[in-house]
Amino acid sequence: MPVQVEIISPEKLLFQKEVEMAVLPGEEGDIAAMPDHAPIMLLLRGGIVSLYENGVVTERFFVSGGFADITADRCTILADEALTIDEIVVSEAQTRLETLEVELTNVAADDIADQDRLSRKIQAARAAIEAAEAAHPLH
Repeated sequence: MPVQVEIISPEKLLFQKEVEMAVLPGEEGDIAAMPDHAPIMLLLRGGIVSLYENGVVTERFFVSGGFADITADRCTILADEALTIDEIVVSEAQTRLETLEVELTNVAADDIADQDRLSRKIQAARAAIEAAEAAHPLH
């Protein structure tokens, strides 16, 4: 019995297919969406969604954060941003990371909300760079 996975970004429905298992980058750690999973909603951190068929990863997507709704037969990912790994441009992600790191140094010490927001964006930029470099080690 497969799991219906949908990956939705603000711009479009990026992916929709039945798979054996989806591994998501949860805020508290990776979580697998599999058939008969107990219902759960979770926050996503920036990272890779890996989709499995016959025990092997068949497709991978980068999400910069968002939410996932997992049920016994469905996994809906509402991503802040979602890309195929091949769509990640390492130089752009590195520039974004550098800009965010500078922004973080300019945040007031008592502005915890802004520090947290920028820290999440920095983590997502680092995850995008790592994903692209792992997929294409020669870049």
